[in-house]
Amino acid sequence: MHKKLFIPGPVEVRPDVLAKMATPMIGHRSKDASELQRKISDKMRKLFYTDEAILLSTSSGTGLMEGAVRSCTLKRAAIFSIGAFGNRWFEIAESNNVPADLFPVEWGTATTPALVNEVLATGKYDLITITHNETSTGLMNPVEDIAEVMKKYPDVVYCLDAVSSAGGTKIEVDKLGVDICITSTQKALGLPPGMAICSFSQKAIDKAGRVLHRGSYLDLLSIYDYIIKKDYQYPSTPSLSHMFALDYQLDRIMEEGLDNRFERHMEMAEQVRSWAREHFALFAEERYLSNTLTTISNTRGIDVGALNKELGARGYQISNGYGKMKDKTFRIAHMADCTLDEIKDLLGNIDDILGIL
Repeated sequence: MHKKLFIPGPVEVRPDVLAKMATPMIGHRSKDASELQRKISDKMRKLFYTDEAILLSTSSGTGLMEGAVRSCTLKRAAIFSIGAFGNRWFEIAESNNVPADLFPVEWGTATTPALVNEVLATGKYDLITITHNETSTGLMNPVEDIAEVMKKYPDVVYCLDAVSSAGGTKIEVDKLGVDICITSTQKALGLPPGMAICSFSQKAIDKAGRVLHRGSYLDLLSIYDYIIKKDYQYPSTPSLSHMFALDYQLDRIMEEGLDNRFERHMEMAEQVRSWAREHFALFAEERYLSNTLTTISNTRGIDVGALNKELGARGYQISNGYGKMKDKTFRIAHMADCTLDEIKDLLGNIDDILGIL
């Protein structure tokens, strides 16, 4: 039995989107491949609200996280962490011998503009990383407020992990002053895993040009240069299957309308939040709740594994807590092409199961 996924990636993928993955191959050095990448880039600029370059990577979002911190840190990186995936960015920097410092906060709380200002005021850092949406805690950072601080530091490259939020909530990249905004296919965009996408500003391009050891496969400047010199070609062999599906899915997203899509995500989020407040408690600070995933504190001490097993028998799957939060929390994703009715159906089944566990 197929289990309908309400987990923070991979998400449920529509059959018509999956079918596009089976499109017959074309030459990846052909004009058709260039046109395909160009169309994807134009649509991603609309979704990101940016005029900057768009880069594709045949990798998970982690690949572009590594590419960003390695390609664009000349002096030192400030890594702000609100959970497991912020910590991952620091581990990436360390393993690549990129000078970096970690600035964590208590899980369930946000990176504040005051903290960002305090760190950047030292003058030690020329790149920062912010997690927009942390799936371990269900928290969405206040990037609009952080943007005001970043205006004071125009020489600092601003990297934003929007892997689990882009396509599910509005992210105005240029207005926010973000230089590298990263997402990937398997979350709010609603495709299978295997491709990542980022914006790449002129400031980031200029900075990367001064960094000597950017690596090879994940060198963002190399990917950008290939686009410019080879007319929207990818430097290595891209996943054409993902590109066919992404091009198609972006058309669907634009047809739905970005504002309509974001509103649908908010309606689903509010439904899950209301249910969680009634039956359990929300883990993250109320004013910073994620619009694409809710992390719920297991205040009733239920057996999350048993709940998920019974859900699986009914054709559903949610997520246990991540890492140190396992069994202390559980998570319900509400992103991509999921609908409010499907969320209501899931919650009704959980209520029914909790009544018999």
